[in-house]
Amino acid sequence: MKEKTIDYMLRSTWMNVTKMYNEEAGKKGSTMATGFALISIDPEEGTPSTALGPKMGMEATSLSRTLKTMEQKGLIERKRNPEDGRGVLIHLTPFGKEMREFSKGVVLGFDEAVQKNVSEEELHTFRKVANTINELINSKKIYDSEK
Repeated sequence: MKEKTIDYMLRSTWMNVTKMYNEEAGKKGSTMATGFALISIDPEEGTPSTALGPKMGMEATSLSRTLKTMEQKGLIERKRNPEDGRGVLIHLTPFGKEMREFSKGVVLGFDEAVQKNVSEEELHTFRKVANTINELINSKKIYDSEK
């Protein structure tokens, strides 16, 4: 194939973004997954553990490993959900809040760098294409299992 497929471009771009985020997070002894979890947890109210996976697009198994590591590093603590006795809320510790700010800075820095180098029109088109791809996948319009 002379031209790269859309799949290849998406995959290689995401791999590069992942590598970049992990290198930045590594400077503080962290990972991209930990950074995304920190950003996804409500810093004031905490977040139900069951809501965190879908919010981050992570499978429950991967998320539970990430949360266990975060707890061991003193970034989070688990507390009983007062509104649901069976549920658990994930709360950030003071160290977790500090690392959350670092993670937010990394994400916003990436966003800013892209915005400086890509026109508004190009970003609008990129968002439109990404949304269309997600809609095609979510509505099962690419591979219909009944064909």
